Amino acid sequence: MKIYTRKGDQGKTGVFGGKREYKDSPRIECNGAIDEANSTIGYLRARLGIDHSWQTNLHRIQKDLMDMMSHLARPSDSNKENKNPKPLDGAEFCEQWMDQLEAEIDEPSDYFLLPGGTEISALCHMVRTQMRRGERRLVSLAHEDPECVEDYIAAYLNRLSDLFFILARHEMHHAGIKEERWQLFLYKRIKKDK
Repeated sequence: MKIYTRKGDQGKTGVFGGKREYKDSPRIECNGAIDEANSTIGYLRARLGIDHSWQTNLHRIQKDLMDMMSHLARPSDSNKENKNPKPLDGAEFCEQWMDQLEAEIDEPSDYFLLPGGTEISALCHMVRTQMRRGERRLVSLAHEDPECVEDYIAAYLNRLSDLFFILARHEMHHAGIKEERWQLFLYKRIKKDK
């Protein structure tokens, strides 16, 4: 079977249920952003090496993203049933991992940071920003097809961007490299000024 079908040459792609949507529709844009983040996680995993302590959790995240993309690719009026699992505990999974990582870092995350440091830290920041784009596209999709965007997906994507911020910090801490701070988070500046 050939990978190319020529069906997308006119700017549309198929979604579950047999419909075709323009490739710049909110659904396709949302899945595209999540797919980019997932690909970057794959590159991050390749750079970490197979024995790195993050591998198992990152592998789980990649599979969960594929499952969520499958759900988002299915319009709510589609008659076809989606048999892929729903990672309903995704936000909680991220929170638990973040708590564990933050316990190993000396300083709290009170500052906006300049992305960079090590290659691993920079890749984590790339995933973080790609997840934020995925979130923005998810909101656009929710306006168009609210029943398709379940709460667990929005919460999971939101936590993932936070998680990759903490992963970037964790990497810098373990590499012994000082973070490049920009400024305090706004709520910290307000509290400091009082």
